[in-house]
Amino acid sequence: MARPRKDVKFPHRGINGNGKPRRPSTSMSEISENNSEPGSPTRNGAAPRPATPLVDPQPQSEYEKKKANFITRTIWTLVMIAGFFWSMFAGHIYLIIVVTAVQIISFKEVIAISNVPSRARSLRFTKSLNWYFLGSTMYFLYGESVIYYFKHILLVDRVLLPLATHHRFISFMLYIIGFIFFVISLQKGHYKFQFTQFAWSHIALFLIVGQAHFVINNIFEGMIWFFLPVSMVITNDIFAYLCGITFGRTPLIKISPKKTWEGFLGAWFFTIIWGVSLTSFMIRSSYFICPVNDLGANLWTGLECKPNPVFIAHQYTLPVPLPTWTHLPSTFSIAPVQFHVLALATFASLIAPFGGFFASGLKRTFKIKDFGDSIPGHGGMTDRMDCQFIMGSIAFMYYSSFIAVNNTTVGGVLEMAITGLTPEEQLEVVKILGKHLVNQDVLSPKVRIHSFTFCFCC
Repeated sequence: MARPRKDVKFPHRGINGNGKPRRPSTSMSEISENNSEPGSPTRNGAAPRPATPLVDPQPQSEYEKKKANFITRTIWTLVMIAGFFWSMFAGHIYLIIVVTAVQIISFKEVIAISNVPSRARSLRFTKSLNWYFLGSTMYFLYGESVIYYFKHILLVDRVLLPLATHHRFISFMLYIIGFIFFVISLQKGHYKFQFTQFAWSHIALFLIVGQAHFVINNIFEGMIWFFLPVSMVITNDIFAYLCGITFGRTPLIKISPKKTWEGFLGAWFFTIIWGVSLTSFMIRSSYFICPVNDLGANLWTGLECKPNPVFIAHQYTLPVPLPTWTHLPSTFSIAPVQFHVLALATFASLIAPFGGFFASGLKRTFKIKDFGDSIPGHGGMTDRMDCQFIMGSIAFMYYSSFIAVNNTTVGGVLEMAITGLTPEEQLEVVKILGKHLVNQDVLSPKVRIHSFTFCFCC
């Protein structure tokens, strides 16, 4: 048996056969092969496979990034459009759910702007209070809308009647509970951060939840008052971009350098054309012009109502006859709502964009590009809805002031009878109303209601 030789030195792993240092290998196989020499057999005696060097992926070019973003943006745009139209045609309740989801996501994004994660973690009630104030505010605003539009249902229900008659007091007490809890949760060393969050959450409630409340009221008043302002803002945004890149030269506002006067005014013209055309189509369907009286209605079942006079065409005569060579009539028939469309299109073109300017200034203040990444390719939900919220508020205020018809409703009569009269006086109202219906041959002289028999002829 051969004895091992003494004083035999094996070359160091980092030195090759010529005595020069080896270049470090970037192959992961050399690291994971139990520090074996290249070409040495493995434990099972088989020769290892040659190492395949890892190749770093080439970074995407600017063109490839823009292309990928364009594809993602287009796909999600089509998804949002399809979801929007489905919810609008499926019924008012689905559209209200969509608006509610949009306002919750937008509130979350705006609140997150001023949030400091390290402090929010140490103050565990900060986020909880924000969501509590959101819930209490939504309870108040949604309750106001439901009570206003569905009095005839709520005020005759034994369980819902107390909630309806004392709704504002209940809402106020919910807010007071949150206010007291905020004061109790104040911690030394965090006062500035906590009060900043308190103020910021209330600003978000005013700018987002408050305005979303008017959007929901527009849905209750008739689908046209929701869809028309929304589509006008989208149309204005598209044509402002197209007109701006086509012949825009004069800057409009410093806070948004890409906006131009040419794009601003060109979008105004095309928004009017779109509004007039869309209105001519929508006023033909009762589903779009009727206020909500059945939350189960959809495009196929439709709604029934007495149309608002603004949807009925009238004859108008020009104060000055046109010259005969124009061959144009001096008398024409048009629905008055088309004149209101001119005003709404002007608001959508001249005022609603300032909601976007406000959002741009807010993002520049906090040095962020988007409010979030809720919508792939588009940024945050707030980035898409910044103009829609203010336009929804404008549309509701304009409708309430110049278009709404104030008629006596069953809900209004019930509210006055139930909240302003004693039970004995309410019973007297029923008897008087019954006598009137008997005289009109609508009711029999004797009517049995549950266990009570009313004799209206006595």
